[in-house]
Amino acid sequence: MRELPSVDALLHRDDAAALVERHGRAPVLGALRAALDDARARGRAEPAEDLVAAAARLLERLPSLRPVLNATGVIVHTNMGRAPLPRAAIERVARVAEGYSNLELDLESGRRGSRHTHLGPLLASLTGAEDGLAVNNNAAALLLCLAATAGGREVLIGRGELIEIGDGFRIPDILAQSGATLVEVGTTNRTHAADYERAAGAETGAILRVHQSNFRVVGFTGRPSLAELVAIGARHGVPVIDDLGSGALVDLPDLADEPTARSSVEAGASLVCFSGDKLLGGPQAGIVVGRADAVERVRRHPLARALRLDKLSLAALEATLELYRDPPAAVRSVPVLRMVAEPADEVRARAEALADRLGGAVVETVARVGGGALPLLELPSFACALDGGDALATRLRELDPPVVARVREGRVLLDCRTLTAAECDLITL
Repeated sequence: MRELPSVDALLHRDDAAALVERHGRAPVLGALRAALDDARARGRAEPAEDLVAAAARLLERLPSLRPVLNATGVIVHTNMGRAPLPRAAIERVARVAEGYSNLELDLESGRRGSRHTHLGPLLASLTGAEDGLAVNNNAAALLLCLAATAGGREVLIGRGELIEIGDGFRIPDILAQSGATLVEVGTTNRTHAADYERAAGAETGAILRVHQSNFRVVGFTGRPSLAELVAIGARHGVPVIDDLGSGALVDLPDLADEPTARSSVEAGASLVCFSGDKLLGGPQAGIVVGRADAVERVRRHPLARALRLDKLSLAALEATLELYRDPPAAVRSVPVLRMVAEPADEVRARAEALADRLGGAVVETVARVGGGALPLLELPSFACALDGGDALATRLRELDPPVVARVREGRVLLDCRTLTAAECDLITL
């Protein structure tokens, strides 16, 4: 080990000097020390040029979290970060990130403010609610709503709504963590208003309705409308919480089965919660809207601080929500909505151009919304099909940026509903 060169000796080499010019002295110094430590740990007296090369690899390795091209046809892809942000949200985040902000500062009085005030009026305007706030994600939003309204009491829920959401999280588990007691009503396929009426009593703290975002029960089925549940809640003096899951702010023909937050508010739900990074097309967030008194209880619950959004997510969410002041403009500028609403012939034109360039064939395929939303909705789409199977799919993921595609019957499909024209231009073989 005495044969290993010193850090100072390595720094005086020409190849190390080139690294310093490219990366700066401090990062190169750290990388050289790491290379020397690794050599000592392995008990090997590495040549100086190999040590500098090892330092270069450390400095120039790709980051762990990086952009990828989504060629799967799944628009809200959970494994790839769900919704891509609108340009307006990206620009707002950059402005807020580069300096200080009034995150918790009341500019009018000069005193401490609350981060929750930035979104309240905007959410109220867009949904018809009296107030609103946002936390880390929709599971957090539901947990907080239950804890604030029914902690230590019973929550009524239909058996057909005891769903499992992403990564094994289940509604009963979230409900248990809130401190509330689960009371199942009805049966898996059919639940009646009378089932809730019979189950309601002195210990009832809330009625919970959960939208079946990621599955559908078909056949001999039925459940009460939200308005019926609200009426039952009013008779018993308990709030109704409506968990929309994915959630939508605008009506689109292809989203006919997806209730909007406004429709739930107008039906009388005390609290409505939904995701920010699915059909809304913004950053990861859980949004809560509803009656002012109910939202205030949520805002003041101790868990609200633990589940709050950071300034960058708040900035991205506010900018995304502002686009919905003009719904037609939102459809054009929010990537998720644009991909859902885009005519199939425009998707086909991109697939044809990509196939011409890569030597592939154009095939019809089916795209999906994904993200646990609209499981039965199939969007007509077109893909560039390439021979090569799993081996080619692996090569595509090794590109920079990586390309994630589907393999079907031994062919790689690059679905162009989830690829823009600019992204198609980045794909090379």
